[in-house]
Amino acid sequence: MNPSRILLKLSGEQFAGKNSFGIDTDFLLGLAKEIHEVVTETKAQIVIVVGGGNFLRGATLSKNEATIERATADYMGMLATVMNGMAFVDILEHFGQPARLQTRIRIDSVAEPFICRRAIRHLGKGRVVVIGGGTGNPFVTTDTAAVSTALELGCDLVLKATKVDGVYSKDPRRHTDAIKLGTISHLDAIKDENISVMDNTAISLAMDNKLPIIVFDLLTKGNIKRIVNGEEVGTLVR
Repeated sequence: MNPSRILLKLSGEQFAGKNSFGIDTDFLLGLAKEIHEVVTETKAQIVIVVGGGNFLRGATLSKNEATIERATADYMGMLATVMNGMAFVDILEHFGQPARLQTRIRIDSVAEPFICRRAIRHLGKGRVVVIGGGTGNPFVTTDTAAVSTALELGCDLVLKATKVDGVYSKDPRRHTDAIKLGTISHLDAIKDENISVMDNTAISLAMDNKLPIIVFDLLTKGNIKRIVNGEEVGTLVR
């Protein structure tokens, strides 16, 4: 598999790096440099969908029903993803990598509205497209936003960045007998309660449209380039 257009899903936790909150610019500097090298050397087109959990999570914020409504909390989370997107675009361009921030919610002072044809035009000009705002709707995760965006933009592959080197039969941090899986079907990823790839809505959408997902370790330098070059990295969900 040598994808020419990929979607990279970054969680808010990854933006925090070694911290529990906020943005770790040192981590983003390393990631931006790697992405710039991938675009320059392989000519792959890269779309990035960002989460916002390093600032807040809508589902967590609204647990107490007497305080903040879930829909309001989710919109607040969308704003958090835009902050991450703003930071990452600036850091990408620090390395000379042209990038554009688009968002599913209108914040015209800081980002373009998401328009499919405009995003594709940016990609064709060698720009990385960073997308914030989730799907623009509450009660939907950024995982689902990532798969939906990948389908809309005609991406060959979704890369789900994690802190582990793939999908295991059970949580490897809790079970020493956990087995790493090289390949797994979308359906098995949904049915097996011990396996966590993305939320079930995202996986179902990918399954219905035969969109492959690779779960990989973002902290291992060079993994993105290896995947683009067709090497076997992480776990393939197909």
